[in-house]
Amino acid sequence: MARTPHRSTGGKKLYAVRDKEGQFEDIQTYKRAHGQDVKRVSKAETAAKKAAKKKAAKAVVKKAPVKKKAAAKTAKKKK
Repeated sequence: MARTPHRSTGGKKLYAVRDKEGQFEDIQTYKRAHGQDVKRVSKAETAAKKAAKKKAAKAVVKKAPVKKKAAAKTAKKKK
């Protein structure tokens, strides 16, 4: 689906999609088309997000528990 930019008589930017015969299939204003593009999440972005989440979960599992240090014993004071 390739969009070609056009201008309306009012000067607004338009995006047009043409079918195989070259007829207009869909015409949208740039504002509406761009808004929809921003709302949608691509398959690549979804896959990258899943991979990052999986990697983060793996890192949490591998973390070793932190050991507490024993308190230092103090020497008895001489009188």
